[in-house]
This record gives sequence, structure tokens and C-alpha cells, in this order.
Amino acid sequence: MEAVNDVARVSHPLRFCLVTTFYPPYNFGGDGIYAHRLANGLASLGHDVTVAHSPTAYEALAGKAPDGGYDDHENVTVKPIHTPLGKLGLLAVQQTGRPCFQGPALKSALEHQNYDVIHYNNVSLLGGPHAFRLGTGLKLCTLIEHWLVCPMHVLWKFNREVCTKPSCLRCTLHGRRPPQVWRYTGLMRRATRHIDAFIGPSLFTMRMHRERGIRGTMVQLPLFHPEPPTPPAQTKPVNEGRPYFLFVGRLEKIKGVQTVIPTFKGMPDIDLLIAGSGTYEDELRRLADGAANIRFVGRVGHVELQALYRDAIAALVPSLCYETFGVVVAEAYSASTPVIVYAQSSVEEIVRENGGGLLYRTEEQLRDAIQRLCTDPSLKERLGREGRTAYDTEFAEQPFLANYLAVVDDLLQKKRAGRPEHAIPAIAESMLAGRQVLP
Repeated sequence: MEAVNDVARVSHPLRFCLVTTFYPPYNFGGDGIYAHRLANGLASLGHDVTVAHSPTAYEALAGKAPDGGYDDHENVTVKPIHTPLGKLGLLAVQQTGRPCFQGPALKSALEHQNYDVIHYNNVSLLGGPHAFRLGTGLKLCTLIEHWLVCPMHVLWKFNREVCTKPSCLRCTLHGRRPPQVWRYTGLMRRATRHIDAFIGPSLFTMRMHRERGIRGTMVQLPLFHPEPPTPPAQTKPVNEGRPYFLFVGRLEKIKGVQTVIPTFKGMPDIDLLIAGSGTYEDELRRLADGAANIRFVGRVGHVELQALYRDAIAALVPSLCYETFGVVVAEAYSASTPVIVYAQSSVEEIVRENGGGLLYRTEEQLRDAIQRLCTDPSLKERLGREGRTAYDTEFAEQPFLANYLAVVDDLLQKKRAGRPEHAIPAIAESMLAGRQVLP
């Protein structure tokens, strides 16, 4: 893999251990992709990166081995941590919040060398919060999902609404998952004391975790989207040359596609392309039945996806759940394509802070945003420029790695100077400019 051009290689490489339940190709969504990008981005700069992950968790949930594969940089060492007893072993982790049967293998992976940094991702089925105790070095944890504070991981209550007031036991039973015993003990409080800093992809997500009891230093650092490949010249126009809006993502109820389909059925001269797959796809197809302007294109490769973004009038982000970060927004920004975002959670935060899109809360506001972008090319061009500027300064790989390593360097210096955990006063003043910190 290519090195990141504008981020200098280190003269003294650091030893990183990235701990994550899912890692490509044993991966379902954004948390595993982030882990892969982070590991390989650091490796391309000369750092040594070890990745500990759980193939057993993926195979148990997917019901099969993964298709295809992912390449890793030569500086990345992948250590699969298999769970004895399969689903029963995973149930033990889910119930106790501890690595249980795979504990010896995980402990060996984290303690076989003295890592400078141990970075935890979603470890819900790899070792639970107890894994935070293992190993030494600077310990970081990305708030990539809400798994630390929500047994359903997404703060989506009873499969119908965002969670504003926890009812965890009833919600877990409604979701047909076994209640997690460890959430009713002091394990979370004790385990998170071992984390030196939580990395929050958005201020919204940091506040959600703080409101639900997570303590400790939290540093805002958005996720990133590597510079996408340039799509080849089209021999056949995308969507046969007809203007279109684009949805990209998992086809699940929480992503909100069902809320925009009726709008487009009422606007038959404007097309909607839906890229992705998921368990809610059949219901969405039934809802769109008879609408010639709504087309499902399935899962597409990176090059084809970039072409879809590039030629779209705008990308739609109608998520009903509390997103920790809007990867689709960053992807659209990379193609200089505006976004139309349901005004909630981190995706609203991104647009309000960076521009590059329009916000809506009602169907009338959605229709107005669609019509404005269809009829005002100058608005589309301006929002596209704002989005690309935000991408270049905040959401591309180079600025992310520069910011990430600046945070790591700052925290390492303080830890090595003997500061106690979570006693890093006025850290925002010594951190890179613009980085938000909740002490």
C-alpha cells in the first residue's frame, strides 16, 4: 500500500496494537473498515501495527466464512483470536463482558510485546470492557458505536425510535437478545478507568456517552475516507444520463430509506438510486413498487461507487438513528457532491460545521431541498466546493493521520511524564488547533 504523501514518516516508529471484534474480510460495516484504514494508514508511515480480531464472531453472526479478502501493508500483523465453543463461547463474552474462553489468547496477543499504544475499537464480542485491563502502554478507545452504553449498540429503542430515555432490559428482550449481566455491575466503571482517552468521531457522540455515564478524557477526531480512485471515463452515462439523487448504505430500518421513498414516488420526474443491501431490502422494494424513478443498484465496488457519487445531484442521508459519524457524508464530500441530511446527531453536526449540504426535518423541507438543488446549479456547485474543502482539511487520510498522531504524541508525553490516568488538565490548549476535548 502507498504511503501517505504529506504526513512525514517517523524516525522512531511506534508499536501499535489495534483491538477490534471485526476486521476485514471478517467484517460487516463501518467499524471494521475504520480499523482496516487506521491500521494500514499507520503502517504506511512506518509504524508497526498488530491487529487482534475475532473471526469467530463474524462467522457466527454471518453463518459463513467471508467472501474475498483485503490486502494489508507489510507492517501490519493480523492475529486472529478464535473463540472456543463457537456461539457458546461468544455468549459467555456477551454475558460477562470478559474474554472468558479466548482470554489466554487475547492476553498473549496484547502482552507479548510492550506496545506504545493499544487502541481499542468495538471489542464487544472479542473481550468486552474487561479487555481494557490487558496490556500496557497508552490506551485509546474509539467510540465507533454506542456499544459501551447500549446493549443494542445503536441507541435505537424497541426498533422504532431513538433512545432518549434508557429502558435497556425491555429493549434488549424486544430485540430478542439475552440481557447482558455485566451491564448491571460495576465492570464498566472499573474497566474504563484503564482508558487514557476516548476518541470521539463527533461531539454529539462524545456527549451521548458522557450523558450515559462514561467518564474520562474524550478527544474529538472524525473518522476518515481515503482519497477515492478516479472513476474511468464513462462509455455509458450513469443512470442513462438522467439526473438522480443517491442513497448509499445498509438497507436497514434505522437508515431511514423508507422515509424518502414516498417523497420520490410523488416526484416521478426526479430519480433516486439506492446503493446497498440489507435485511430491510425486501420491504423497501415493496414500498417502491411501481415507481419507475426509483432504482435499486445493489452493492457496488469502490470505483463504481465513486462514479455514482460524482454524477449525483446530491447524496441523501436520512438516518433515523443516532449516527456516531457520517461516513457517507465524507464520501460525498470527496466527490464534491452535496448532501441532504436529516437534521439529527453527528450528520447534522458535520453539515452545520462545514457546510456542503442542506438539512431537513419534515417531508416538505426534504422536497424543497430536492427542488432547490435540481433548479439551482450555482447552489449545487457552491455546496460541492464547501464539501470538498471540508474533506481536504478534515476527512481525508492525510489530515486524519496528522491529527491522530499529534493526539497520540501529546498523550504519550503526558503519560510518560507520570501524569495519572484521566488527570490531563487543559489538554485542549496543548492539543492541535481546533480539536475538541471533554476532560
